[in-house]
Amino acid sequence: MAHVMEDERIRDDENAVTKALDGDTDRPGLDENSPETNVEDCAASGGLYCTSEGFSEALRSVASSQLWNFIGFSLPISSLFSLKSSSLKSSDMHCVESEVKRADATEVSTQPEETYVAKFKSEYISSSVPLYQEYWINSLKKDLHRAQHTGLSELVTSVRLPGLKTPPALSPTAVLSPPGLRTKPYALWQELPQVKSLLNSLSEHEIQLQEAMFELIVSEASYQKSLIVALNVFQCSAELKQILSRVQHHVLFSNLKDVCRVSERFLQDMESHLGQHEVMSQVGDIVLNHQQGFQKVYVPYITNMMYQEALITQLLQGNKKFALILKKLEKDPQCQRQTLKSFLILPFQRITRMTLLLENILKRAKGVYSNVPNLKEAIEAVRKMVEECDRSVQQMKRTELLVCLDKLVDFGNFKSIPLITRGRHLVQEGTLKHLIVGGSHKVSIVSRKDVYIHLFNDLLLLSVKSGHRFVVQDHALFPDNVCVEDLKTTTLGLVPESFLLRLTKNHSRSSTALILAAHTRSEKETWMKVFSSK
Repeated sequence: MAHVMEDERIRDDENAVTKALDGDTDRPGLDENSPETNVEDCAASGGLYCTSEGFSEALRSVASSQLWNFIGFSLPISSLFSLKSSSLKSSDMHCVESEVKRADATEVSTQPEETYVAKFKSEYISSSVPLYQEYWINSLKKDLHRAQHTGLSELVTSVRLPGLKTPPALSPTAVLSPPGLRTKPYALWQELPQVKSLLNSLSEHEIQLQEAMFELIVSEASYQKSLIVALNVFQCSAELKQILSRVQHHVLFSNLKDVCRVSERFLQDMESHLGQHEVMSQVGDIVLNHQQGFQKVYVPYITNMMYQEALITQLLQGNKKFALILKKLEKDPQCQRQTLKSFLILPFQRITRMTLLLENILKRAKGVYSNVPNLKEAIEAVRKMVEECDRSVQQMKRTELLVCLDKLVDFGNFKSIPLITRGRHLVQEGTLKHLIVGGSHKVSIVSRKDVYIHLFNDLLLLSVKSGHRFVVQDHALFPDNVCVEDLKTTTLGLVPESFLLRLTKNHSRSSTALILAAHTRSEKETWMKVFSSK
């Protein structure tokens, strides 16, 4: 019976999120016909506000250290499975623990999964191609070498992507590895038997262009090799499947097999083109032909990565069997001493570097061929896909935050407002002092009362914090029915951090005003600025 009730609660949560993402609910949900919302008990986070730069921060951390460290990716409820999140206190873990219990409640089949076998065998790339982790590290070394010679500022500027405040990685612009940095001989286009007879008829720049295009093939083969190891050693592991629930297994590996299939088809088309035309030129067309396939698998995978990281952290800290099995699997010779985390982060690394590889081809094409068909269009298509990943991650973060907050907010005798609404996100939250002025005309008495503010992009909630819950005292549409005014605090005998908040139409459709006080002058300015934003 308990399991049935829990399953119903899970479906309710999922339906609410689905409606929000699919647009079934309109703007703030303040109409009189809005349905009541049941609020379940759940511990409040010390601060539910998330910055909007998580994806950019994630890009920066991966580019600089290859660590699985999503700086800025703090989710209140779904640090999903994380027991140690920089934004969570110990008292905040009730939401997280409930998510873990929900995952654990679902059993997973322990039937061994079939080993992944590539349908396409590379004709031009030898079996000695390194894992993508090694290719990635050597690319960063080449980037560092170039930065030392051309200046870091020029390098960073050259690889910036639209919509991202930080470069996702340094660009492998050198066709050949600099002296002293080649730890392993990578395949070169000019070393292929079928092109050696053409070398004397090509200029140095033309050869460099071919090498730049061939690097796209070599690196994809390296990427494909690492993906197959990730699937066969880790995802297909019967031992892992025995100790993980179905939900956990899916969160851990997501749609990695689909990513591998898409990569395989892309590599096959690239090599097919090389087989037909030793001097390649159709790279842009091939990328565009696979654009939809890339988008279909990379956007959900990268969106899921914040859950992967949190789940791995929780399992390593709280499940000894998982840690032991993982350590054993990572010792498999196929892994070449690489960790599970380094395999799971591969799609993220690949899609951000693909743009840089294409940009390098475009750079080499200048002055060599008057036209490399659709290369600029291919670069723009991959950039837009990265931007869509950014938007999807932000939407997921915002939705998860609303799901948690929906459990914490108690509307009391008011009609409940569905907080999980498409397009809604939290702008700022925190505690302010509500100053209530009383007394006689000669002597004024100011009493102080804490009020908790949740300011969304379309809604304002004023609450009193009671334990882990927020009991709503008033609410209004924002910014239409909310305005803020500064006060002559000295004349009124108020603290200088005070300001006036007006609700021109509140929950009862009447006008009201509150004198609020921040803790500092700078905090007052911040609140007045966000309240004034339109």
